[in-house]
Amino acid sequence: MPFQDRIQAGRALAGELAARQREGGLPSPLILALPRGGVPVAQEVSRELHAPLDVLVVRKIGAPFNPEFAVGAVTGEEEPFYDEQSLEMLGLSPGDMAAEASRQREELRRREDLYRQGRPPPDVRGRTVVLVDDGLATGSTARVALRAVRRRGPDRLVLAVPVGSPQAVSALRPEADETVCLEQPPSFHAVGQFYADFAQVGDAEVTEILRNALSTH
Repeated sequence: MPFQDRIQAGRALAGELAARQREGGLPSPLILALPRGGVPVAQEVSRELHAPLDVLVVRKIGAPFNPEFAVGAVTGEEEPFYDEQSLEMLGLSPGDMAAEASRQREELRRREDLYRQGRPPPDVRGRTVVLVDDGLATGSTARVALRAVRRRGPDRLVLAVPVGSPQAVSALRPEADETVCLEQPPSFHAVGQFYADFAQVGDAEVTEILRNALSTH
């Protein structure tokens, strides 16, 4: 079991990123977490790098009868992204997922309103954006997030996770300028199998972490 919980994983990831920062590889960093699970991880990175923390809300579109298996993802008002290979494997089309995509967009808006409290999204121009999650399974959510950030014009875009499937990490490398993944176990089924404590992160915890982060930056 590589990680006790998200806090311990975040500290391990923060140590790796801090080494890159000391070498000059992370100038003017801004930490963006994928809520909810990525927020406690990103909190530790933000502290270690003395960098501001915010969130990028992305919602995965789960497969029928297995909502934890992402076949796509959505962010903002942009068109949903679908993993064509996953859809084909399950015999699905984007049209089959339209209702679920709509539900996830509504939940996305709810969370953005709750987490932002009227704050605009951070300006990423001129920054090194470090996108943080608690792990990569299919990579669909991270792919949508990376593309959304890229369109906003950061100087540099880094994807950082404690653990990920080798396939997802490899597929996502072209989407970021650098990818940092501490563990890539060859036998990978779900992110939670690599945490002793993988309890769900609630909205209250996310808002509290963001409130504390805002008070220090």
